[in-house]
Amino acid sequence: MITRRLGWVAAAVAAGLVLAVAVSQAEDKVDPDKIPKAVMDSLKAKFPKPEITKCTKEKEGGAVVYDIEFKQDGRKCEADIKEDGTMLNFEKEIALKDLPEAVTKAVEKKYPKSTLKEAMEVTEIKDKKEVMDGYEITLETADKKSVEVVVSPDGKIKEDSGEKKEEKKDK
Repeated sequence: MITRRLGWVAAAVAAGLVLAVAVSQAEDKVDPDKIPKAVMDSLKAKFPKPEITKCTKEKEGGAVVYDIEFKQDGRKCEADIKEDGTMLNFEKEIALKDLPEAVTKAVEKKYPKSTLKEAMEVTEIKDKKEVMDGYEITLETADKKSVEVVVSPDGKIKEDSGEKKEEKKDK
C-alpha cells in the first residue's frame, strides 16, 4: 500500500516537473546569438552597440515579436522588433530629474508618498516615424508595493499595474 502511494507521489512530482518545464518554454527565451539577422540589423541601426541582457520571443496578432532588453552607453533600454526587422517601439532609461513636471505631478497625485525607482522614455514607431509616447515609471508605493505606470507627456496615466491588480481582486 505504501509503495503504491509513493509511486503515485513520484508520478505526480514528475508530472509537475514536466509541467514546469513546459511553462518555462512557453516564455520563449532567446539566446542573443540566436536573434534573427533582420532583428539585429534593425536594433543596431538605432542602437549601434547594444549589450543584450535578455531577449524573449512572443506572438502578437499573428506576428512574431522579439522583446530585447539591453544596455546602450550604460543606460537600460528595451525594444520590440518584429521578426522581419520592423521596430515597433523602444524605451530608453532617463534620469528621474529629467521627467516632465506634468508626469511627476500625475504620479505623485495617484501615489502620494511613493518613491520613484526608474523611468523609461517610450517611443512608438508609427508610419516609420518616431513618436514620443510617454514614460514608463517604476515606483514603490507608500505601503512598499512595486508598481509600474505609463504616463503620457502631458500627465495622463495610460497604464497602471497597481490598478490592474485591484481590478482582478474585484472580479
